[in-house]
Amino acid sequence: MSPALKDKVAIITGASRGIGKAFALRFAEEGAKLLLTTTNLKRAEDTVKEVKAKGAEVAIVEADIAYADQPQKIADAVMKQYGRVDILLNNAAIWGGLNAKPWNLWEPEEWDRILTVNVRGTYLVCKAIVPLMEKAGKGKIINVASNVARVPAASFFLPYSCSKGAVYTLTHALAHALGASNINVNAIAPGYTASEASLEQDGSDQTFELATSEQSMHRREQPNDLVGAAVFLASDDSNFMSGQVLYIDGGTVML
Repeated sequence: MSPALKDKVAIITGASRGIGKAFALRFAEEGAKLLLTTTNLKRAEDTVKEVKAKGAEVAIVEADIAYADQPQKIADAVMKQYGRVDILLNNAAIWGGLNAKPWNLWEPEEWDRILTVNVRGTYLVCKAIVPLMEKAGKGKIINVASNVARVPAASFFLPYSCSKGAVYTLTHALAHALGASNINVNAIAPGYTASEASLEQDGSDQTFELATSEQSMHRREQPNDLVGAAVFLASDDSNFMSGQVLYIDGGTVML
């Protein structure tokens, strides 16, 4: 059986560690050619080495989607390296460094920083990449949402929760807008996942205890739990699927 993403060109944003790294390694195993983005080239070195060790072609670009000119830098890089793009996986987001606190203790500058990257940045990357997909006559966009917008813990990460709620709306809106261009737009909604960023948070053990108690499957979610859904959404197996949010959270949110 051929790898599911053989010779597909995939952009994965925020791929230097954690969930983004897990996506990159699995996409490499599935035969994709990768353009990874990072805000820290040094931190991304191990990811690039591991991807190359799997025999995959990979390029890396330093880009911070908090800045409005950076998404076009990503588009230019993928065209220079590969001449096309088939898949965009919008993983980059502000999560690392956030700690749970009451809803009314979040400061305006925290709201601005989180929404700028998680919502505006994701939108601007889509805006830069979609014309390349339209020219090719097809494409797959996968956004990373979160189940946090649907669980009681939302109030403790309020600006982050709201940003991921906006990613739901962005996913649905773009699915409608881009369907005629043969571009599929879907999202993955993880639960509280044992990435480096989560494990570094204050009180993460207590947060995991709460999260796993709400799950149907009582263990910590790992980054590798998410990669199969991403491969499916990036592959031809999901060609008639758009505007959907897949909850990969151990059976917490059920639709």
